[in-house]
Amino acid sequence: MKEFERGQKIKVYLGGELEVITKLGSGGQGIVYKVKYNNKEYALKWYFPNKIKDKEKFYKNIQRNINLKAPTEAFLWPLAITEECEGSFGYLMDLRPSEYKDFSQFLRAKEKFSSIGAVINAALTISNAFRELHRKGCSYQDLNDGNFFINPKTGDVLICDNDNVAEYGEALGIVGKSRYMAPEVVVGKKLPDVHTDKFSLAVVLYLMLFLNHPLEGQKTICPCLTEELEKKFYGIEPVFVWDSKDNSNRPVRGVHTNEIKLWGLYPKFIRELFEKSFSKEYMIGQDTEHRITEKEWQDAFTKLRDSLIICSCRSETFINTSEVATKCISCGKEIQKPSILKVKKYSVPIQVTKKLYNCHILADSDDFKEVKAEIIAGKNDPTIVGLKNNSDNTWIGILPNGQTKSFGKGEVVKLGKGLKINFGNNNICEII
Repeated sequence: MKEFERGQKIKVYLGGELEVITKLGSGGQGIVYKVKYNNKEYALKWYFPNKIKDKEKFYKNIQRNINLKAPTEAFLWPLAITEECEGSFGYLMDLRPSEYKDFSQFLRAKEKFSSIGAVINAALTISNAFRELHRKGCSYQDLNDGNFFINPKTGDVLICDNDNVAEYGEALGIVGKSRYMAPEVVVGKKLPDVHTDKFSLAVVLYLMLFLNHPLEGQKTICPCLTEELEKKFYGIEPVFVWDSKDNSNRPVRGVHTNEIKLWGLYPKFIRELFEKSFSKEYMIGQDTEHRITEKEWQDAFTKLRDSLIICSCRSETFINTSEVATKCISCGKEIQKPSILKVKKYSVPIQVTKKLYNCHILADSDDFKEVKAEIIAGKNDPTIVGLKNNSDNTWIGILPNGQTKSFGKGEVVKLGKGLKINFGNNNICEII
């Protein structure tokens, strides 16, 4: 297929024409251009004609996705589709800001997250994005490391290639990469759906935290990875590298350095969730339709973010709120358990800069994005800490002696053991 030249015009289905500015890159399915449409710049993904099996079906599916709208702001969602031109077509989406880097660059150590907090934010964003996608009755069908652009400083994520999204039960003929596919898809027993998406999501999340693949260890090291071996390692006989019942595929020192270093640093509840995700029962057993849900991942990473504190060595570490003391994952120093703000199912260590979100404040919310309160130090005495109300509601502080004090937006209540705060709708936290 001949590439488009600068200034070339292509008709858009909604009306008008787009103008090609420059080529941004190319991949297996086609070429991406920067274009101008209605006086605004966009990205245009243009397909190679021979890469689409059922052109009419694929075209209609993108039109349906355009009308469906993006599940969350993390998706670089199709906004408009072109008319057919030179035997093919393409769709418009927003441009990726330059500060967002391809996830594959993180896996190749060409990019690095600025903090553990940024890693957790990325994991939360991706888990929530696919939760909302599945709530719309859709599956992604081709989830892999090439689908994500991530801001290394913040962990904010943009998800691309959303032309692969289809309604439940709809098969676009896309099966993806073996390393990311559910075993039943690898062996050809099933086409991609919401259940196989859940497996692929677990692979992506594991890669994000541990920077190695969950099924690649001693057993998979070979001089030439043939199609037959791929089917064996990822479909017929997959073995999780940390499987508690099968140690045949443990990480190899000098090869799988990242996960050997990082696995033990994360709290037990995170490791157990991955162990469950990649257990034989959940991969090739009877429980493939009961895989870890996006909500379970979202809840786990919210809990992980809550447990993240700063050690006196100025490094990030995790605090175990059920233990008297926890060792810093960086310097090894023993950190005594601080006071804890206990609300709903959450336990937030009392430390300056910690934040509370809608999921903490609102009785019926699990929104982890919108900040509603923050723990701050006293202006005159930094050893005194308080909770600043950033919400539009007035909260009631209840002292241990029963006295009450209301504090509205921008106001602060001093935090101390025994204090309770009524956030409304009988959602009450306590400092323990």
